[in-house]
Amino acid sequence: MTTSLYDPAKPAGQNDSLTSAVSPDGTPSLGTRYRVPPRSGVAVRVKAGQLLWVENTHGTQVCDFWAFLAADLKQFLSMSHCRTWLQRVMPQIGDPLVSNLRQPLFILEEDTSPGVHDTIMSCCDWPRYQLLGCTEYHDNCADNLRMALQAIGLSPPLIPDPFNLWMNIPITQDGHTSFEPTVSSAGDRVALRAEQDCIAVMSACPQDKNPINGHDAMPTELHFWVEA
Repeated sequence: MTTSLYDPAKPAGQNDSLTSAVSPDGTPSLGTRYRVPPRSGVAVRVKAGQLLWVENTHGTQVCDFWAFLAADLKQFLSMSHCRTWLQRVMPQIGDPLVSNLRQPLFILEEDTSPGVHDTIMSCCDWPRYQLLGCTEYHDNCADNLRMALQAIGLSPPLIPDPFNLWMNIPITQDGHTSFEPTVSSAGDRVALRAEQDCIAVMSACPQDKNPINGHDAMPTELHFWVEA
């Protein structure tokens, strides 16, 4: 199996991301609760003014979250621009989540968890798992993004750094980081209000080589829904 290190549109493997689309173009049925299968990703269209809820169903699962402007996928949610805008490494309720052109795409309206999320780490990819010792293909968030968009007829122009919901990455005073289990509980959820028509992508992170998805390192499912 070959890796697609230089083509952001081509995954290196396949999983349920290819068959879990909410509809052919990603338009959801409002109020319907959708599932993100373990180790997979799903894309959904969210119109300006609509509310996207993302649920940590079992409390231990990290969600890699991306958003692209529906009219132009080259404008996307950017963690570096968010950190600059907010002057913090962790968004709080009421904060805008901005694009690489410094335009608000979502507002973090509600968060029932302790509010521990990550904006520092890149998403996992197949090269990452090779560095961790894997010799056969391992599901990964970069490919989940590619496949989730492919499932609704789109291709990513690049792989942005994600907003890692519920990912617990403490930063020490001397600047070191570590991978720690989530501090959320089953059923915790965040609500994101769209400021513009967007395509959001959620990946139930497949990481099982460190404890970010719980002490047993067992990836699980997520759920989400869109409200007017």
